[in-house]
Amino acid sequence: MIILQTLSARLPDILFYLFAGLSLIGAVQVLCRRNPMNAAVSMVVTVLSIAVLYILLSAYFIAAAQMIVYAGAIVVLFIFVIMLLNLSAKEIGRRRYTLFKAFAAFVAAAVGVSLLPGVRGAPRAISEQPIDPSFGSAKTVGRLLFGEFLLPFELTSILILAAMVAGVVLAKRDITPNRTFSPVDAILDLLLKSDRKDKSP
Repeated sequence: MIILQTLSARLPDILFYLFAGLSLIGAVQVLCRRNPMNAAVSMVVTVLSIAVLYILLSAYFIAAAQMIVYAGAIVVLFIFVIMLLNLSAKEIGRRRYTLFKAFAAFVAAAVGVSLLPGVRGAPRAISEQPIDPSFGSAKTVGRLLFGEFLLPFELTSILILAAMVAGVVLAKRDITPNRTFSPVDAILDLLLKSDRKDKSP
């Protein structure tokens, strides 16, 4: 009984660390995966994990918007563009290790280690603070999104549109259609041949 009470009391902290770790792992996989489809699936894991973190913060509207807009629209758009590109293993290429990548990994690890002391006390510090009843509501999010953060919101939409157009342009290839038999084509060929014979002197 005591174990269950302790577990229920610590459940928010356990869920926070679990889904925070999943979101970090998914974000790292987005960067490290060579196959773009695997990277998109890793992005879905990250997006859903962040939505669970919003639920733990009692921001239910933001969590629903996160799942509907990002997991249900943006990531699906990315997957459509990836499927449109239809990259082969030869076009993706082999994994290459460079000095710049090693330096970037070192910087990321150093930043992560420096943030560990603050992350350890984050769940308890957040849970002890009083929550505004309007926190995470549609009205509050709308005021911030179309007020203070209107310019970044519109720039993000333009960036996503440009990425989609670039994906379509990259996917365009010169495709030579295969000649196949069709009764309609055969009838048209006969009519054209007869028309040419009639016009010939």
